[in-house]
Amino acid sequence: MSLRAKIAAVIALVAAAWMFAGSDTPPEPQPAPGGDLQLVGLFRGPTAADDAAVLSALAAEIAAEIAWDGQQDEPYLKTGVAFDELRSRARECRLRGESLGSRQPRVRDAIDDYLVERLGTSGGPVDAAKRAAWVDSYREIARAAGDAAR
Repeated sequence: MSLRAKIAAVIALVAAAWMFAGSDTPPEPQPAPGGDLQLVGLFRGPTAADDAAVLSALAAEIAAEIAWDGQQDEPYLKTGVAFDELRSRARECRLRGESLGSRQPRVRDAIDDYLVERLGTSGGPVDAAKRAAWVDSYREIARAAGDAAR
């Protein structure tokens, strides 16, 4: 193939890529690699991106609160029930009573399944290892929701 033909082929490929990049059809959401939880494509409706962003921020803050509390001489949060109450209260305060779970039931169910699988259903005492699992789980929710918000 001559140099002129190679240049023409490259120009044709660049032009084709440019045409497809300018398409009005958004790409299908693809799951983000590397995480245990995938929420991409589960958020629906006109508030989907905002809901995902809010959930990401809320989950990150819950993880930070649980981690910080565990570094105190006398942690306030000592049981699974206390962690769940923190989540409920944070949601109520941040969303002022609105429920993302009602608007995004597929996300709610995916997160519920994920948390039960990772943390179980015990509301009892939490040791350092279990606390770390709670922090990691909420960080993963934050990551997955953040991926979905993009």
